[in-house]
Parts: sequence; structure tokens; C-alpha cells
Amino acid sequence: MDFRKEAQALAPYLSGLRREFHMHPEVSRQEFWTAERIEKELDAIGIADHRRVDGSGVYAVFHGEKPGDRVMTLRADIDALPIQEENTALPYCSKEPGVMHACGHDGHAAGLLGGARLLYSHKAEFGGEVRLFFQHAEEIGYGGRVFVKEGLLKGSGRVFGIHMAPDLKVGTVGVKTGPNNASVDHFTIRVKGVASHVSKPEQGVDALYIASQIVVGLQALVTRRTSPVDPLVIGVGKLTAGTAYNIVAENAVLEGTVRAMTAETRKNAQKWINALCAQTAQLYGGTAAVEWIDFATPLVNPELGCKEAGQVVTDLFGPQALVTDRELSLGGDDFAEFLLTVPGCYAYVGSASDSRPETRRPLHNDGMDLDEGALTVAAVLHAEYSWRYLTGAFD
Repeated sequence: MDFRKEAQALAPYLSGLRREFHMHPEVSRQEFWTAERIEKELDAIGIADHRRVDGSGVYAVFHGEKPGDRVMTLRADIDALPIQEENTALPYCSKEPGVMHACGHDGHAAGLLGGARLLYSHKAEFGGEVRLFFQHAEEIGYGGRVFVKEGLLKGSGRVFGIHMAPDLKVGTVGVKTGPNNASVDHFTIRVKGVASHVSKPEQGVDALYIASQIVVGLQALVTRRTSPVDPLVIGVGKLTAGTAYNIVAENAVLEGTVRAMTAETRKNAQKWINALCAQTAQLYGGTAAVEWIDFATPLVNPELGCKEAGQVVTDLFGPQALVTDRELSLGGDDFAEFLLTVPGCYAYVGSASDSRPETRRPLHNDGMDLDEGALTVAAVLHAEYSWRYLTGAFD
């Protein structure tokens, strides 16, 4: 199959789809228009077997017509971010105030639909099953686990997905064995003190002061409890405390996140944070409790999947297109949940262009955009990797 040539012919179609998604972004668990548009496109392709997952995700499946029992799963995340887009001059700028596709998920959805179209048009020439995950709520670390919990990954032999990468030039693809993305945990620390007048601090317990000491102490955990070559981020993004300028604060609430590249460091960080908060609060006469929300495990690409995906990239685009030493990212991605049980690969498709500086802006930036040449790369990767696995070409 010359999927690369066929994907190039689909370039206007892919661009149109991506721009539709970009103009109508929806935040996590609210992707109802997006899901409906995906379903409409699946019907147009001829893939009638699809259903909703948890309201705003979409699961679809189709089969090759030759004998075969292999199962390939392809995933694209579809949610947007609560960000006001800066690129108002773009003809496809977001039409939703305060919401934007600032992480490339519009491109992910378009790329997977393109890959599905390519594969479906050749279903008479392969056997086995292709599953499509249009996964909702990646940005809040929710949707991946829903697809797994519903058993939609069971029986799959491979799982593959892509993410747009503004740090890589269009035409290149990052495929790296081992850790790629960090775990993501959200914590809320609730500090309880005793209110008093600021002129009588000894009569109270200052929750704000305790919270401030906790913020400082958290950074020491990174610099003094972990190796400098073991990536760990402990960040506090929000601190709320007190009721008036002249009252010792009775309560304080901190919210933040922990990012780690290994399960061991992640576990240790949670243990240290729990101890630091309790002991710091006790020292100054208060109490502190930590609440944890697990958003995503570390994303670790298995060697087998990377070998296969790397071979696909090299054969399609040449050895110069394959990037195997892309920097670790302390951002998370719940594609990691799929790799916990099924071998496969998460690849990073270059989406940056020298001629358009906005395509080099980082993910989650209000001015980021994609070089749409990345869409055909994404589509052909989905199709070619699936074809080779389902036909036994890697054996």
C-alpha cells in the first residue's frame, strides 16, 4: 500500500477537518459537538459500528475482510483547554470564548479520522480488527481510564497514538523507548489553625504561615531528597488563606501538582509530602491534611512498539525523519494507561515550521498553531503501522 501518496491526496480533507475542530473546541467531558462531528465523519467513511463512551468519547470498530484475528487499537484525544485564543486573525480561530485547542488535539482527531479512512478503503486486503478510540478528557487525566475500565482495550495486540510536537520540525517523528512523559498527581493541602488578632499571634495558630513554610519545604524535597538526574517537579499553583489583613488566618488551602518519571519517585514524593505537611503544621500548633488525585501514570514506551514504529517512520520518510533522543517531558498524557497492559507506542509528530513562528509556540500557549503538513504524517502513521501489524509484516 502506498499510504503516503494516498494521505497526501487527503491533505485538504484533513486540513478542513482539523479547522472545524479548532473552531469548535470543547473542554474535558463536554466534547459533545466534537463527538457528534466524529460520528458523522465515521458514517461518511462507512464505519457504522460506533458508540459513545461516557457521554463524550467515541469508540468505533471495523474489520478487515481477509482471515485474521489480530486487533489494533488507535487513539486520539479530543478535548480542548480553557484558554482564550490569541490568534484572532486566523480564519479558523476558536469561536468559543475562553476555550481553545492549544494542545493539538484538533490535529489528533483529524489525523486519526484520516488514518481510519485510509485503512477502511483497503479493508478487503487485510484481516483482523481495527479499534478507534476518540478519547475525551485527556487534559484532566480521566478519559483513558474510562476506556480501559469499559474493557475496550481487551484483546488488543497493539495500541498506537500520536501527539503533535512543536519542538520538532514537520516531517520528523519522535519515537523514544522508555520514559517519555511524567506521572501527574494533583494535591490539595488543607491547613487548620486558630484565628486571633495579629497583635496577639501567640493566641492563635497561623495557617497562612504554616502554608508558606510548606511551600518552601516542598522545594527542598526536590533538591535534597532526590537525585539531580531523576526528574521531579513539585509545584504549588494556588494558595488561599485568611479573611482579613489583621486576623491570624485560621485556614489555608494549597493546590499543586507532582510530576515524576518513575513509579518509585512518584511514590516517594507522595510519602514525603504527606510527612512534611503533617510535621510542619504540628510544629506550629496546627494540622494539615493532603488530598491526592491521580491523573496519569508515567508514559513509558516499550522497546517492541518503538522498534516497530521507528521502522515505519524510517521506511516512509527516511532515517533522517526519526528522532530517538527527544527530551523528556514533565507534562503528562493518559495514553500511559493503555501502555500499562498492551504493547505499542506513543509517537510525537513534528508540527513546527520555520516560516510560521506560532507553530513553534509551546503546548498550552494561547498563540500556538500547527503546520498542517503534520496531519498527513499522522494519518499515514496510523494506517501504515496498523497495516503492518495486522498483516504480520513485523514478524
